[in-house]
Order: sequence, then C-alpha cells, then structure tokens
Amino acid sequence: MSDSVERYMSRALSLAQKGEGRTAPNPPVGAVIVRDGEIIGEGYHPKAGEPHAEIFALQQAGRLVRGSDLYVTLEPCSHQGKTGPCADAVIAAGIKKVFVGVQDPNPQVAGHGIERLRAAGIEVTRGVLEDECRRLIAPFTRHILSGMPYTIYKTAMTLDGKTATATGDSKWISGESSRLEVHRLRSKVEAIMVGIETVLQDDPHLNTRLPEGGRDPLRVVVDSQLRMPETAAMLSQNSVAKTLIATTAAADEALRQKLELVGAEIVVLPEEDGRVSLSKLWLELGRRNVQTLLLEGGATLAASALRQCLIDRMMVFVAPKMIGGDSEYGIFRGDGCQQIMDAPKLDDIRLERYDEDLLICGEVVKCSPD
Repeated sequence: MSDSVERYMSRALSLAQKGEGRTAPNPPVGAVIVRDGEIIGEGYHPKAGEPHAEIFALQQAGRLVRGSDLYVTLEPCSHQGKTGPCADAVIAAGIKKVFVGVQDPNPQVAGHGIERLRAAGIEVTRGVLEDECRRLIAPFTRHILSGMPYTIYKTAMTLDGKTATATGDSKWISGESSRLEVHRLRSKVEAIMVGIETVLQDDPHLNTRLPEGGRDPLRVVVDSQLRMPETAAMLSQNSVAKTLIATTAAADEALRQKLELVGAEIVVLPEEDGRVSLSKLWLELGRRNVQTLLLEGGATLAASALRQCLIDRMMVFVAPKMIGGDSEYGIFRGDGCQQIMDAPKLDDIRLERYDEDLLICGEVVKCSPD
C-alpha cells in the first residue's frame, strides 16, 4: 500500500479523533477527499444527530468532488438513521475510489455499505491502517455488540509496583505531563468511575482540567452501602457534570434523599455478595449511551472488574520512583489468580513516554468471568 494512501488515511484518523467521546451512540469517523494529489474536502462526525464525516467532506469538496477519491476510517453507512445513508451520498457525488479503514461492526451495516458502493461501480479498498481504525472504534464495537461500555483502567504506580506509601500518600506518583494526559483522556470519555473508598480517602473532583478547556464526563461512584458524604467535592459541580451513585437496596432511604437534594442521581441495582452487581451497572451505563468508561480507582473495584472481564484496556503510568517496604497498595487488591498461566494478558501493547514516566497501554485479552 502506497505511502500517500496511508498518509491520507492518517489525516482521516486525526480528524476522527476530534469526535472521540462526543458521538455516542455513533462511532467517531473521519473522512478526506483527494483529487490529483490534493485534499479538496475533509470532515468528521461531531456528535449524534449531526451529519456524518463523509457528508461534511463532500460539502467542502463541492463541485470538484466528481472523479475524486474518498478516504474514510469506517465503512460508509448503508441504513437510514437520524441521517441518510452515506453510501448513497458517496455514489450520488460521483466518487471514483473509496479507501476504507475498517468494516462497520454494526450488524445493520457490516459490509453492506461496501457492497452498495461496489455495485455502483466504485472501486473500494478495505483495510487501510486497519489496526489504528479498529482501535479508534473499539468503544463503539464493544457497546453495539454487548450493550456495555468499553472500559479503560487507568492507574499509576512506582517502579516497585506501589500506588501509595504505607500511610496511603499517593500525591503525586506520576509527573505533571502524565497527569495532563489523563485530563485529556477524561475529556474524551462519556463517564469516569471510582469506588466509594477512593471518594472517602481522596475526595476527588473527577473533572477535566486542561489549559485549553475540556468536557467533564459523567461521574460514577460505586457505593453499595451508600456512604457518600453530602459534602463530597464532586457534588458541588453537578451543574457542570452529573454524579451517578450506584447502590443496592440496602442503602438507607433518608441518606438517599439527602444526596438527591444536593444533585446526585441514585440508581439502585441488584447485588452480588453484598455489593453492586458490576455487570448490571455496566449494562445500565450502556443503556445511557456510555461508550467509553474510564475506571480510575480503587484497587478493590478494579480487581472485581478484572475478574468479571469488564476491563478492556489497561493504561499504567510507571514512575521511576521506589517506595520500598511492605506497602499493601497495588493496582489490584485481593487474592488474584493462583497460577501464572491463568494471569490475564495484554495484547496490542504500546509504550509512550511522558517526561520521566513510561505509559504501558494494551488491550486485555478476553477471558471468561469467574
């Protein structure tokens, strides 16, 4: 595949990333139209209900579009939703060739868009930068096939595997540039989750703090016994982003009403072993069109999510620091697996540097829940 083909698809990927965290229940998509080696139109899908990436690119290309080539990260849709089928618009515009990053996993499309283009005489090449395009729509794929959000567990640890000292001090393990990247990530997801122990210990705001501004996601707290303080810092920001507290029928009704008065939304879910059923919570978030969930703590909640195969991606910032000693704080808590051969594994591993920190990022190889 030529360098120019990959270069134009790379540009389409960059455009698509502008829509990350804002398009649910649709996927982020980018499109570029090229004629005689020059980009004449480009676009991305900004949010559900708005035109798709191809439409924006076609509009920008205008009358020059006939006989040109289209590069699009995801197969053009072939069904009628809130907007018309993009495949039909591409055909009507007189596009000559279409380069597709990845086939649409939506059963309503799943190759039908490509078939429609080819039936109209358009040459279609599929699989351009396929791994990158597939990674981009991983949250959409997870959501549309399972009804659950794609879950990223983000954490930071020292070189000797600790997330805090023996006294519980954890500020700051990772450096400033790593923390800035986390805020960029928060701005791209629909929801961020912590357990009640993290709230009681750290009283986090769970908001997005970026120099250029950003979007605050839905805050989710797993609180089986409803111990959430009415004075929690995140509850003072409900006018910006909502706080959803997941609890069980064991929660005190009076406490529930007090929390609702300060703006929290309470959802009562079935329990498993006295705790909120995580699988039911994930389905509830999926029902609310949460495609990407950022799990930030704590270690007990993360261990339960890992054990139930609910974590899709690990993002571990490793700082070149060593706490030493017998600190009990690690990125997971509990017994874990008994044999190394049973240890969950990562695939598609990427390494990035943020000043002195190393970010290890990879996809969790799917398992069967306990």
